[in-house]
Amino acid sequence: MAGRATGDGLRFVILGPVLAWRDGIELDLGTPLQRSILAMLLLRQGHPVTPDEMIDGIWGEDAPPRALGALRTYVSRLRTVLEPDRSPRTRPELLTSVGRGYALVLGASGLDLADYERRAASAESARRTGRTRDAAEALREALALWSGEPLAGAVGPYAERQRDRLVERRMSGVETLMDLDLELGRHADVVSELVALTADHPLRERLRAQLMLAYYRCGRQAEALSVFTETRQALIDELGIEPGAELTALHRRILAADPALSPAPRSGTISGPLSDTAADPASERAEAGPAVEMPRPAQLPAAVTDFTGRTALVNRLLALLAEDEGVPVAAMSGIGGVGKTALAVHVAHLAHDLFPDGQLYADLRGYGAEPTPPETALVAFLRALGIPVDVIPDGLAERSALFRSLLAERRMLVLLDNARDAEQVEHLLPGSAGCAAVITSRGKLADLPSARLVDLDVLEPDEALALFAAVAGPDRVRAERAAAMDVVAACGFLPLAVRIVAARLAARPSWTVASLVPRLADERRRLDELKIGNLAVSATFALGYGQLDPQQARAFRLLSLPTGSDISAVAAAAVLDMPQGPAEDLLESLVDASLLEAPAPGRYRFHDLLKLFARRQAEDAEEPAERMAAQRRLLGFYLASARSAHRLAYEGSAIADALTDIGMPGHTFSTADESVAWLSVEAEDLFGAIGQAAESESLLLPAADLLLAMEPLLESGTSSREFEQRTGAVLAAARRAGDRHSEIRCGYVLGRVLFGMNRLDEAGHLFQKARELALETGDHIVLGETYNALAVVAGRLRRHTEALEWFGRATDFYREVGNPAGEALALSYSARDHLGLGRVEDAIAASERGLAMFTEVGSGAGVARARYHLGIVLSYVGRLNEAVVHHAECLNFFRASDQRVWEQRVCYRLAATFIAAGRFAEASRHAERALAVSREITHPYGEAQSLTALGKALRGMGEKARGREALEKALGLFTRLGSPEADDVRALLLEPDRVDV
Repeated sequence: MAGRATGDGLRFVILGPVLAWRDGIELDLGTPLQRSILAMLLLRQGHPVTPDEMIDGIWGEDAPPRALGALRTYVSRLRTVLEPDRSPRTRPELLTSVGRGYALVLGASGLDLADYERRAASAESARRTGRTRDAAEALREALALWSGEPLAGAVGPYAERQRDRLVERRMSGVETLMDLDLELGRHADVVSELVALTADHPLRERLRAQLMLAYYRCGRQAEALSVFTETRQALIDELGIEPGAELTALHRRILAADPALSPAPRSGTISGPLSDTAADPASERAEAGPAVEMPRPAQLPAAVTDFTGRTALVNRLLALLAEDEGVPVAAMSGIGGVGKTALAVHVAHLAHDLFPDGQLYADLRGYGAEPTPPETALVAFLRALGIPVDVIPDGLAERSALFRSLLAERRMLVLLDNARDAEQVEHLLPGSAGCAAVITSRGKLADLPSARLVDLDVLEPDEALALFAAVAGPDRVRAERAAAMDVVAACGFLPLAVRIVAARLAARPSWTVASLVPRLADERRRLDELKIGNLAVSATFALGYGQLDPQQARAFRLLSLPTGSDISAVAAAAVLDMPQGPAEDLLESLVDASLLEAPAPGRYRFHDLLKLFARRQAEDAEEPAERMAAQRRLLGFYLASARSAHRLAYEGSAIADALTDIGMPGHTFSTADESVAWLSVEAEDLFGAIGQAAESESLLLPAADLLLAMEPLLESGTSSREFEQRTGAVLAAARRAGDRHSEIRCGYVLGRVLFGMNRLDEAGHLFQKARELALETGDHIVLGETYNALAVVAGRLRRHTEALEWFGRATDFYREVGNPAGEALALSYSARDHLGLGRVEDAIAASERGLAMFTEVGSGAGVARARYHLGIVLSYVGRLNEAVVHHAECLNFFRASDQRVWEQRVCYRLAATFIAAGRFAEASRHAERALAVSREITHPYGEAQSLTALGKALRGMGEKARGREALEKALGLFTRLGSPEADDVRALLLEPDRVDV
């Protein structure tokens, strides 16, 4: 590969896929986001990049709430990859921290882009001094460093901008090389390359001018003039402009047969295969003349008239086929129905002029009952090339050798459709430069030497919509665009499915596009709707499924049962009841067969329609008990992992030890941050498993326990709706089944969710019911937590005496069971209610005692919460500097662990403290941060709090109009939520100069 390191040291490549090698061994750079961060650092070439720049460059306006935490994780992983032997205590030497940012220290020849710039500069220097041949060779070597689309695999706005810049840099170099080759008299050699380049870049007038000149110097004046005509029409159609002065002048000179356009004689000092026409085999063959006129087969299937989309991929394939070195081989793979054959035939027709000696085609029926043997395909090819049957040799090797001999020194394209594996096609490939091959296969032909693998994905939404319109009729789609988009989405943007449903609509004029939507909405019947005539999505999938061995087929079926969008390798191992290593090998074999996708290392997913097909096979082939066992194993794995996460996130809590143990091992984590990050990544799959479990009485308790174990995820504030929906479903099922243990857990979790939404009455009712059931059943897993929760609800409603009574019960309970962390939590939280009753000394004592106990327990999360409450008390009594210190400390913790709810609370409290100190600008900054976080996590109560603080800060800064606007918004939110704070804000609005709390 261009740019690959062959010697010692670390080398990076961005002039193609983002890659890295150490001592010639490729490094695993991880996910696209991780590669994007590396690419940004590489492009800055040692200059530091701030986290804000990285977040803007990688995510842009779509940055997730936890972008900074994710960024730090990716940087840490890159450091491990780049310096695997570095001790955690040793400062990184390569990916270093510079101020608040990061920089990557590169060696002198560590980046292919730097190599390219040096060689291009050398070429320019040679050109300026008249050494044209040296300039051409230097520039050719520089361009050889490019290996496809620059920054491939990198994502985000920064990568897109830089990719455009690099593409333009390369094209400038290519155009300069074409000029040099034309100066050297190599016009005949560059025609084919310029044909491909102008096909890829039809609006680049410099390339068009070079092609016109090359054609003219080859004596092909008509084709040179045709290029001008085509260019002019393209510029008018696409840009509404006429060709530029240079191209127009060249057109006039060709019409006038200007002698100055004729090529200069080739210099005798030019050596090598391009030194004169005698070295050109094609010229020798033209002079001698072939002994026998070989037929020019044109076997391609008919062109796909309604081919849609895939423009970039089509151009990439055309460029590949136009390569002069070696035999370009494009091996396309993908799920059945994704359009591999259509794309291959479309590209082959577009490349017709590159292969004037003919095109061969064979359907190898690789996934049918009887795949075509290569010997049979070779007979058909040899006959098409004019070889009588009676002289065709018998052996495979002999037939293949004759086939390659006939294609030598000719320009022919071979299209091998529907191949089974590399063994079936290796004897059918040309062996000489000038020829090329395109292969389609469901499996990835990774073991086919020199093949460029192209993994074909489904269409983009707009492309799928265009295909649907092309088949069903553009007027019908234009009239019901939204319904049409729903239809193609239900088809999973799979071309075959889109084509089938569009054909059904076209054949039924009385149907509307909207009438298709409910037909496709039922997942159990969707596949039945996707067939017409002899076309059926299920039949296409069945061909691939039929090639699986029993172990692969079982994995294919069982992995379709979870409802999450994807699944990790270790979770899949639990479903399959296998060790992770063999399970991952099995999953990768399904990826190779295009029956499973690997969107990121260690994660797997189905195409939506293929998942429905696999689930139908599971229902037919697997006993209900086995399907239930697989579901139980997955739930057990998730529960064991979440239990570990809960134990780390809430050090000292006894909840994790009381959760159900299904007997499945789970993930283990080294830090609380790592455990919460895992919960965030797996959240969708966890909720999916819980939703399925709600449908089975035997799984209700582990599902309820999983919800309880996921409690740390509530602190992020990003999954409230999912918690509400799934917890409500399990709670309803538990009540129907009379499962009071599950009801206790779900009541407590749902109460926490509703409290976060400020639905205090509902939350209080759920906490009260959970407490009563805990006392009745003796199941005390969350009894102390319900006392605390009832106290917090009462405190929010300003019933401080009642709140302290509940905190007292919580403290007594935790002491009785020997849970100092629980006691510390109750003490810390009670401080605000002591303040509410004017008991300042009691508030200070409770908060300081809570902090001391959490410190003794060693609970990082507990210490942070205790500091938060102590800061509130200190701010209240005027010890403002101490309050700021405590709040700054806990803010660092909450941000590092991505606890967005707590981040909002602390920022709000910091704003209040700075208001009390009269430092209104700082207060405004913290209030605005609190407001941004509350809106990001959809936290109306926090938003109202933040607006109140912002309004006061703005008043203090003299911006009374803006301050009033913020307070009016806060009043509206508090009123809608039914919060007593509405009266406070209303009073503030009546006193325009007041800023106190």
